[in-house]
Amino acid sequence: MIITKLNNKRMKKIMMIAALMVASLNVSAQSFFIKPMAGGTVTTMTGDVEKDLKMKVGFTAGAEFGYHFNNLFALTAGALYTQQGGKISIEATETATGEKYNKSLDYLNVPILANFYILPGFALKAGAQFGFLMRAKQEDDDLKDFYNNTDFSIPVGLSYEIEEAVIDLRYNIGLSNIAKGGIANIVDYKVRNSVIMLTIGYKIPF
Repeated sequence: MIITKLNNKRMKKIMMIAALMVASLNVSAQSFFIKPMAGGTVTTMTGDVEKDLKMKVGFTAGAEFGYHFNNLFALTAGALYTQQGGKISIEATETATGEKYNKSLDYLNVPILANFYILPGFALKAGAQFGFLMRAKQEDDDLKDFYNNTDFSIPVGLSYEIEEAVIDLRYNIGLSNIAKGGIANIVDYKVRNSVIMLTIGYKIPF
């Protein structure tokens, strides 16, 4: 009986210590942070687009604010200036010369993401993103009147953290029709953004 009581006391102490350790880990994981980030994009547009439209390389830069609820979950919201659009590449023929030019659509994007840490430092993420068109050009021609001012997409991706450095890979799935009109207002174009984004960021807790 005495041995059983001693063992019970020991088990209670061990359980209390374990509970305190878990609680301390959770408290330490609860923190706000800001993450400046920059990187590259590979973008195109899908739907009713020119058959010669190819992917275009651009850049993105900005910052995200976040909050770690614990070691397994965090929320982030940010503002990123992102170069999007596509590249027209027409091959030369016997009767015509080839052409290459960019359709450049620059957005201020506001992503809101849930981050699920499935392994230490490794997170899967998904959420919603609101985009605001800042510039639309094809070479020297202003195309802003032909595109809607707002965009909505679903970003999905993953990230890996090495201490405070964060490598982030995302695919933004465009859901909004970004085109305003059609050919002589007869045909309604449906055009959506498609964006692959790779960035490197640095988490600064505060």
